[in-house]
Amino acid sequence: MREKVESALAKVRPALQADGGDVELVEVSEGVVKLKLKGACAGCPMSAMTLRDGIERLLKEQIPEIKEVVSV
Repeated sequence: MREKVESALAKVRPALQADGGDVELVEVSEGVVKLKLKGACAGCPMSAMTLRDGIERLLKEQIPEIKEVVSV
């Protein structure tokens, strides 16, 4: 499953990097994906929305086994 998540994140990563940020996959366990937002994304007030409405939605669409995406 980790490989599937990395592949899906590769699709959203260019948009994050264009704004000076990035995302790092920390762990995938029992349908829960733990991500760390880096760079400009780490301190951005919109990071929660980016995580929920952007990254989580994309991952759940592409990998139905995912139950939740959390920031660590």
